[in-house]
Amino acid sequence: MRDTSEQALERYYELLRVRPPLARLTAAAQLSAAVRSLAESAIRTADPGASALVVRARLASRLYGAEVAGRLFPGVQLDVG
Repeated sequence: MRDTSEQALERYYELLRVRPPLARLTAAAQLSAAVRSLAESAIRTADPGASALVVRARLASRLYGAEVAGRLFPGVQLDVG
């Protein structure tokens, strides 16, 4: 399901193609940072008392999966409970 018309999508891609590589890379990095920030905010909302370490572990779990987060943060509870 899309909320964007084919014409608008084609225009978006056209605008992306004319941007310099550094501008595209910068935009991608900014979007990535925004996603991380939103995920961290959701984690803090779900568990306001979580320590910074727990938030980092849960963020790693969301981004890279529980198995990776468990190896990076052994012993840290990855779910709210």
